[in-house]
Formats: sequence, structure tokens, C-alpha cells
Amino acid sequence: MDDSKLNLKETLVVDDTPYETLFTRKFRRRKFFRGADPTVVLAYIPGVVRAVLVKAGDRVNWGQSLLVLEAMKMQNDITAPRDAVVRLVHVRPGQMVPKGFVMVEFQP
Repeated sequence: MDDSKLNLKETLVVDDTPYETLFTRKFRRRKFFRGADPTVVLAYIPGVVRAVLVKAGDRVNWGQSLLVLEAMKMQNDITAPRDAVVRLVHVRPGQMVPKGFVMVEFQP
């Protein structure tokens, strides 16, 4: 008999408490959570870069404007999530970017 056809119970541990359960196929194929990477700024929505306000080597402070991203006729001010030094700028004015595109990298 094929193992995929069997209902095999597995152990799931939540807050140090084990639970016997059956995992669905969807659960097995899920994408694992990845925390935010503090060394990059990603496009959180697809859009067009209207202005780039920093260049490689610039020192930026938390909240400082890095670039302007236009999405759905709204201009979004993309700001620095922390104090850092810009390592690379991957966008230029007029460039279309998809959601999740790396726009700015910081030095670690």
C-alpha cells in the first residue's frame, strides 16, 4: 500500500506541547515564514519608480526618504527602516518594479 494513501499521525509541537495530528498536503507544501531582511528594502506593491533620492555610499537615518514609488496613481514615499549606509540602489526613475523587488540594499 502506498504511504501517501495511509493516514499516518504525526506530532506537531506548539509551545513545547506535542499534539498528534494529520498533516494535509497543503500544509506540507506551505511556504515557511521568513522574517524581514534588515539589509534590503523591497517593493511592497508593484509600481513605477518616480524618484531615487539616495545613491551608494549615502548614510541614511531611520525614516529618511529613499525613493518615490507610484502605484495606482498614488505616490508612496519609501523610507529607511533603520539607520544605515546604502550599499546598492537597484532601481532608476521610470523603472517598473514588481511586488517583492529589491530596490535598495544596505551594508550589513
